[in-house]
Amino acid sequence: MKNRPAYLDALLAAWYAGLVVVPINAKLHCREVDFILEDSGSRLLISDSTPEAPLASTARQLMPDSPNFVPDGKPLAAPIDRASTSAAWIFYTSGTTGRPKGATLSHGNLACMSNCYLTNVERVKAHHVLAHFAPLSHGSGIYVIPYLMRGCANLVPASASFDESEFVDLVNRHQGLAMFLAPTMIRRLVDHLDATDTALSLDHLQAIVYGGGPMYERDLRDALATFGSRLVQIYGQGESPMTISVMSREEHASYAEASDTSSDLQSLVPVGRPHPQVEVAILDAEGTLLPDGEEGEICVRGDSVMLGYWNAPEATDEALRDGWLRTGDIGRMEADGTLFLTDRVKDVIISGGTNIYPREVEEVLLQHPAVHEASVVGVHHPVWGEEVVAFVSLHGTVEPEALDQHCLARMARFKRPKRYQILDALPKNAYGKIVKTELRKRLASQQEENPT
Repeated sequence: MKNRPAYLDALLAAWYAGLVVVPINAKLHCREVDFILEDSGSRLLISDSTPEAPLASTARQLMPDSPNFVPDGKPLAAPIDRASTSAAWIFYTSGTTGRPKGATLSHGNLACMSNCYLTNVERVKAHHVLAHFAPLSHGSGIYVIPYLMRGCANLVPASASFDESEFVDLVNRHQGLAMFLAPTMIRRLVDHLDATDTALSLDHLQAIVYGGGPMYERDLRDALATFGSRLVQIYGQGESPMTISVMSREEHASYAEASDTSSDLQSLVPVGRPHPQVEVAILDAEGTLLPDGEEGEICVRGDSVMLGYWNAPEATDEALRDGWLRTGDIGRMEADGTLFLTDRVKDVIISGGTNIYPREVEEVLLQHPAVHEASVVGVHHPVWGEEVVAFVSLHGTVEPEALDQHCLARMARFKRPKRYQILDALPKNAYGKIVKTELRKRLASQQEENPT
């Protein structure tokens, strides 16, 4: 279902009836929807559109404008009680590295998430309004809970999507707006405001909570210059929903001050400090705690961590080990508790026995004024194991040789891309994340056509 008020009706009605919700992004292909329906065993699909192709699933379909969806005026039955350990929400991961897995969250997990949000992310007041520019099937939908706990209104844009002009109009017309946005959305807003010289009533904007993907240093600098101290970063994943760490308004202000006093771009944007309600540690592959400042896998444990993956015991055992959720993210924690996210474990490129982190190369590429988007992947090399390949989309024009000189001036030679591929746009999934698997497939196809 697209973003619409009926989505919230369906979400809350399902929980009232003691059911488990399985949010599905409206942009997914029919085959992807079918997979989620079949894997989850869903018996009811509430959708506001007819599928483009027949679904194999036997789930009953219900439209929001159906008479069966609207209350019939009869007194409601009492809500069905569920234990805090009972499943409430199955969130299927975005599948940027393969088939999505259903992260199963309990009512207790959602309660912990709400507690983290209200105490560490945003001090929500009753007059605040939660605006849903991001998909309700993702972070924007899960944040309905803490705002309802404070008696806040929800605002669903008429476009049912993210539109920069509509964003400006709604912010200018409504006060106390808060929202969850992906970093790519913030980048689009900054570019739109710069290109159109549009006036924005910043005093109407309560908070922009962002997460769900990397915030590059260049983009954060521009966002801070545009929105000021209204930015809050959350770091988490579907398995521990946005509850690993938070970078507060105050930390953003400190970051902005440090950036203002230095013309050099910092290597990585921190993802804040761990929530007090959870425990975060940097562990090695064997589960040993690493010293401050040393890189390893970010791991978390606490009441926010999922029950497991739906119908996937092996994947669950791999992710939940010795009481810890192994996030699959590489990072480090400084002595003051500041957490840095370096990259995904699966994305690290090993060339000549040395680890190369794509995020580091992407940060350098994005410093070039002509580069709009960048994504770096590894491809097989017969001698070195892997070599670095960069995919970029551009604002204007630039030759690969110029990009190479730009990288050589800013990083070790062995880290720089050995190839540059310029695309009109980089492939993204339904949540706006760049899909590296598609880039790897593109390289594999090229190698098949031109074997060396």
